[in-house]
Amino acid sequence: MAQTTASSTSVSFSDDTTQNYRRPLAMVTTLFFMWGFLTSLNDILIPHLKTVFDLNYAKAMLIQFAFFTSYFVFSLPSGKLIDAVGYKKAMVAGLFTMGIGALLFLPAASVPSFPFFLTALIVLAAGMTILQVSANPYVAILGPEKTAASRLNLAQAFNSLGTTIGPKLGGMLILSSAPLAVAAMHAMSGPQLQAYRVEQASSVKMPYLVFALALMALGVAIALFKLPAIASVEQRSAASHDSIWRHTHLILGAIGIFVYVGAEVSIGSFLVNYFSQPDIGNISEQTASGLLSFYWGGAMVGRFIGSALQQKIAANKILGVAALVAALLVVASMLTFGHVAMWTIIAVGLFNSVMFPTIFTLAIEGLGPLTGDGSGLLVAAIIGGAIIPELQGLIADRIGIHHAFFLPILCYIYIMYYGFVGSQKKEPVRAAA
Repeated sequence: MAQTTASSTSVSFSDDTTQNYRRPLAMVTTLFFMWGFLTSLNDILIPHLKTVFDLNYAKAMLIQFAFFTSYFVFSLPSGKLIDAVGYKKAMVAGLFTMGIGALLFLPAASVPSFPFFLTALIVLAAGMTILQVSANPYVAILGPEKTAASRLNLAQAFNSLGTTIGPKLGGMLILSSAPLAVAAMHAMSGPQLQAYRVEQASSVKMPYLVFALALMALGVAIALFKLPAIASVEQRSAASHDSIWRHTHLILGAIGIFVYVGAEVSIGSFLVNYFSQPDIGNISEQTASGLLSFYWGGAMVGRFIGSALQQKIAANKILGVAALVAALLVVASMLTFGHVAMWTIIAVGLFNSVMFPTIFTLAIEGLGPLTGDGSGLLVAAIIGGAIIPELQGLIADRIGIHHAFFLPILCYIYIMYYGFVGSQKKEPVRAAA
C-alpha cells in the first residue's frame, strides 16, 4: 500500500489551477461512479448465473468471493504500482485492466463457463483495486486541505449513485428474459441444455462490451487530461519503532471493515433471490432487481444525512446507533413475511451508509506517520465481502434464505460494539521486552 495521506502529499497549484481544480476533480470522480456501478452488477450476475449454471447458493456466492478476494490480493501490488508510476498512470492502468476484465465476459458467455466468468471478475476487480488505492488519496489532496473531507464525501456520493443505477439498468439488460424452471432445465438433454445456457448467458455480452469500451475510453481521457502533478510520497521514517499492531482501535476497526463489507455485500447479494421467494415478494427476478436500487440508493441518501449529523453528534455514537438500527431491521425482516420483510431489509441500506467512512476514520485516528500502513490494513479487510457472503450461502443452502440473515445481524452487533466501545483510542500496546 502506498504510504500516502492527505497531509503527507501535496499538489503544486498555480494561482489559476487553485481556482480550477474542480475540473480534474470532476474527471477523477467519474472513477468512483464506474467502480460503484460495476460492483453493484454482481448482485444481478448472482441470480442470473445461478440459474444459467443451476448453482446452489454457496456456489453462486463464489462470484462475490472471487471479486472481493481480489481486493486482498491486489491492494499491496497496487500501492507498489503507484509508487513506481504515479497516481495518474495507475488510474489509467486500473481502467484498462477493468476493461480487459469486462471483455473477458464475452468468451465466458460464449462457452459458457462459470470458472471463466469468475476469472473475468477477478481481472475486473484487480483493476478496480488499483482505482480504489489511487483515486481516494488523490481526491483528498486535489484542492485546499480544509475541504478535503467534502471532496471525498462528494466522490463517495457518486460511487453510491453508481450502485443505485447499476442494479436497475443491469436487471433490464441482463435479466430481460425469464429463465426456465429448474425442473424444466433438468429435463433437457445435454446438447439442448447447452444451447439453452448459451442463449441465457449471452445476455451479458452486449452490456459488458459497452462497459469495456466505456472503461477504455475513460482511460484514454484520463491519460490525455492534464491532471495536477503530485509531489513525491513521503515514506515513514525508518527510525520509527511504532507498529500498526500496537494500536487496538485500528485492529478492531479492521475487523469492523471486514464484517461491515461482508454484511452489506451479503444482504445485497441475496436480495433478488429473497424478493423472488413466494412468501416474501413473489415477484420476478427482473422486478426484484429494480427494488435492489432502493437498497443501494438508501446508502447514497444516508451519506448526506450522516455528514450533516456528524457536525453535531460524535461519529462513534452515530456509528453505534446506525448498527443497532440495522440489526433490528434485519431481525424484523427475518420475523415477518411479504412487503414488511422486503422493506425492512431494504431500509438497512440507509443505515449502512455511514458505516464504512466512519469506521475508516475512527480506525486511523491518531496514527500519524502510520496512517498509510493503517489504511492498507483496512483496505485488505474488504475481503470480508468475499468470505461472509460465502458463509451465508452455505447457511442458506441448509436452513433457507429467510433465516440465513442472522449472519449479518452478528456483523452489525460487532459494529455497534466498535462504535460505542472499541473505537476509543488508547495508548499503543507496548511491545514485549
